[in-house]
Amino acid sequence: MVRNRYVPLVCLGILATMFCNSSPAQQPRRPGGDPFKQWDSNGDGKLTRDELPAAIRGNFDRADTNRDGAISREEHAAPRNRRPGQPARPQVSDSIRAELDVPYAATDNPRQKLDLYLPKNRKADEPLPVVVWIHGGAWRGGDKRSGGRMLADLVGSGNYAGVSVGYRLTGEAIWPVQIHDCKAAVRWIRANAKRLNLDADRIGVWGSSAGGHLVAMLGTSGDVKNLEGTLGKQTDQGSRVTCVVDYFGPSDLLTMGKYPSRMDHDAADSPESLLVGGPVQKTKDAALSASPTTYVSKDDPPFLIVHGDKDPLVPHNQSVRLGELLRKAKVDVTLITVTGGGHGGFRSEELLRRVHAFLDKHLRDKDAKISAEAIPQGEPAGQRSN
Repeated sequence: MVRNRYVPLVCLGILATMFCNSSPAQQPRRPGGDPFKQWDSNGDGKLTRDELPAAIRGNFDRADTNRDGAISREEHAAPRNRRPGQPARPQVSDSIRAELDVPYAATDNPRQKLDLYLPKNRKADEPLPVVVWIHGGAWRGGDKRSGGRMLADLVGSGNYAGVSVGYRLTGEAIWPVQIHDCKAAVRWIRANAKRLNLDADRIGVWGSSAGGHLVAMLGTSGDVKNLEGTLGKQTDQGSRVTCVVDYFGPSDLLTMGKYPSRMDHDAADSPESLLVGGPVQKTKDAALSASPTTYVSKDDPPFLIVHGDKDPLVPHNQSVRLGELLRKAKVDVTLITVTGGGHGGFRSEELLRRVHAFLDKHLRDKDAKISAEAIPQGEPAGQRSN
């Protein structure tokens, strides 16, 4: 959970194949061949922190740009394939039309833009439901380009439109601008739905880590006027969403420090403290304002929550707590625990099947029962990570 910034520790890349001036003994790979393949010990097509050589393991967070807990081959190659500071372009199939960097808040701020993904071959003539992806990165890093991969299967099916939202990070502004941005993006989608042939009444949101927190906020604060903001030209539109898929997002900032974690969440330099503008235990009003648990009510949309029980960054209890409050409020909620799972990087086709079934149920009226049975982390991987 660190700032997404490539530092020139290696020539134009954190995980380049050779260190710029290192001796052979210092190079973290065998001579020749494909270093990615050499490091990918289980052959699942992505690199975990433990699979990296010890000499470069500290660079993992900077290379994992979408904060899903694993480094894809694209993320591994990205620093070498683009100029410093240039964002990675999403890789989309020929079946998808992408409109990138669309302003949603009537500003020229590069963080206040969205990427729109539309299927070239729609399965139906009626307006398409929309799935919105919100990236992670501890509210201080990450990039909306990760949405191209996360939304590819849904949009490629011809049954959905996809939107990936950028938002201002804590290096630029503190809470509540992050949720103001996300709500402005939802309002933009709703205001442009007729032009794009989208269904303004069927908007689902999906996010991981900090993005999981923000989609949970969208789900629980749809009726909270002081979190709506006044951004954009579509302030006459609502920002309520139809359903929420929350991947291991913080939900109660004041209690995060009570559970085991690799970091001190109450420290002044923790991601949560940087989000609210001060140590969370000394800025309790702001921390409560930034906690999805504060706003849970009976009119919240259905939730699917996914969290690894060995998450070293966001305690699993954060999702347990949110699930309990939603259930108590009579909200439709399913919590799936990934046993042995860390902070993302889940290797499970069954998990993706349940996520897609959840979205089909609430956005396309498909009959589905979403199991809450735990999923083991070690299940075989599909072609892409979660």
